[in-house]
Order: sequence, then C-alpha cells, then structure tokens
Amino acid sequence: MIRSMTGYGIAENTHLSKKITVEIKTLNSKQLDLILKLPNELRFAELELRNRIGAKLLRGKIDAVISITDTALDQANQINEDVVAAYLHQIEAISEKHGIPASPDLAGLVFRMPGIFNVQEQSYDEAFLAQIQATLDQAVEMVDAFRIQEGQTLKKDLLHRVDLILDLLGQVEPLEKGRHETIKQRLLKNLSELVAKGQFEENRFEAELIYYLEKLDITEEKVRLRQHCNYFVESCDEDQAGKKLGFISQEMGREINTLGSKANEANIQRIVVMMKDELEKIKEQLCNIL
Repeated sequence: MIRSMTGYGIAENTHLSKKITVEIKTLNSKQLDLILKLPNELRFAELELRNRIGAKLLRGKIDAVISITDTALDQANQINEDVVAAYLHQIEAISEKHGIPASPDLAGLVFRMPGIFNVQEQSYDEAFLAQIQATLDQAVEMVDAFRIQEGQTLKKDLLHRVDLILDLLGQVEPLEKGRHETIKQRLLKNLSELVAKGQFEENRFEAELIYYLEKLDITEEKVRLRQHCNYFVESCDEDQAGKKLGFISQEMGREINTLGSKANEANIQRIVVMMKDELEKIKEQLCNIL
C-alpha cells in the first residue's frame, strides 16, 4: 500500500493532574530525519520514544513535540511570597540609600527576579511513562492514517500518468508504417544514386542495411516500456514501494529516451516528448512516497 511521507497527527491524554500532548508533523526525506522536542525530565526516555516513532513511520522529515502541563492550578507553580518580600525590602532600601526614584513598574521588576516561583519537580513513574507512550502511539497512528489517505491520492495520480504513457505508446504504432515507408524510399533513392555512379557494392550494402534497420527498429523499446509500465502498476500495491517505483521509473525513462533517439520521425518524437512530460510528473510525485 502506497503511503505519502506527508502526515500530521495530534493526541492528548491525562494522567492524574497532568495533561499530555503529542504533536507530529512529517514531510518527505530520503531517510529518517527525526527532531524530537520533549521536557528535560523526559530525556532519560528519549531513545525509547525515538525508536517508537521510527519503527512505525520509517522515513521522512519528522518533527515531534511532547508537552506536559499541570491541569490543577493549586498544584501548579506558586509564587514564593517570602522571596518577593525580600526583593521588595532590598529594592526600597537601595533606592532610599542612593536616592533612586521608585520604579513605576515595581511589580514587573520584582517578578523578573530569579527564585520567585516554587517549581514542583515532575515525577515520572511507570504508569505516567506508559501513558506518555500510549499518547505517542496514538499520534503516530494518526500520522500513519493521514499518510495512507494521502498515498491513495498519489496512487490514483500515478496510475493515471502511467495510463497516459501507455496510450501515447499506442499512438506510436500506427505511425510506424509510414515511418517504415519513408525509410524504405530513402534507402531506394540512395541505392539508385550509388548504382548510377557505379559505386554499389552488394555485400557492403547488405551489411550496412542490416545495421541501419537494426539501429532504427523500436520494437524492443516498445515491449520493454510496456513491461515496465505494467510492473510499475503492480508494484503500487506493495508496502514501502517508493524507492522501487523510483527505480522502475528510471527504466521507463531509459526506454522512452531510446525510443526518441531511434524514432527518426517527427510525429513519433513529439509523442516521446509528451511521454517524458508525464514521466517527470511521476518522478515528482515519487519524491513524496514512502
């Protein structure tokens, strides 16, 4: 199943008075590029949390943020009144001693001082950590679901582009009869000129004719291109197919290029240009497929 590398997920849970929020955003990247932001108190579990994200999302540029807030206001950070009073006393004493005018925003000055707030130390027991992991897993599942949904849209577009290439390939075949006749008339004209000049050597002519016909024959390229297109369609149902589809598209491009160089016919070359245009659109989409 095709998955896009673009995704988004956010999950929230509570544990006692703690609110746990996990937000994950993903974009395309050639490998796993994970940036994880979390509270300092959770650094001890960072490796395990990273592994949980990477095991499921596999590849892409991933920004994950884990935040924890206290929902109980009476248990949140509290102002230390003794420290505030001490700061006020010192400020008043210094102002009086040195004749410094009182600040119009004395409260703002005091509350920028260190040690004003009593910060409760966070405790992360096994139950709390398990809830964090569960919330992370929920966010990851949401991202994966988002990626699958986006992947189906990408798949639909890719298959449409491949169908267009096959349709264009079908338009080449009716033009081949006229192409063969043009080449035949050109050879006959050149042959007549050589015979008239007495420069005709039958053995050499036959050898060069065989070489010329083989060089201009596009049957093999058409067969291979059709096979690559069919293989591309089959591979769209595989997991983690992005890189494989990229390899197949390269082979498709090789056959299209050879077809164009051998065509030696204006209408076929115009069709080849249209094929290349569709293939470039396919390659652009493949950059965002897991």
